[in-house]
Amino acid sequence: MNYEINAEKKILGRLATEVAILLRGKNNPSYDPSRFTSNVVTVFNTDRLAFSGKKTGQKLYRRHSGYHGGLKEEKLEDLLKRDSRLVLREAVMGMLPKNKLRAKFIKNLVMLKGEIKR
Repeated sequence: MNYEINAEKKILGRLATEVAILLRGKNNPSYDPSRFTSNVVTVFNTDRLAFSGKKTGQKLYRRHSGYHGGLKEEKLEDLLKRDSRLVLREAVMGMLPKNKLRAKFIKNLVMLKGEIKR
């Protein structure tokens, strides 16, 4: 199945749960948690996501290189300027199961910054 979602003025967390449910196929009556479904979810207008409170200035994304002093931090507003698709991808990744199926599910997520060209 192919699903299209407009992310304009939608809150990040609520959108990410909706996308994760569709990717896993939990909306289908034949849902099986151990089976990969080939649902493709296309999210467009990711550059127009909404956030509640002061998250854009306070939320931090952290990663570590593995070396001493290798902690990298980036604020949400800076990550949005660089690539808004990474913000949604991180949120959806956190809501998918932490097993071998996660990599397969995330490949079926297509994100676009602007409108869909038809």
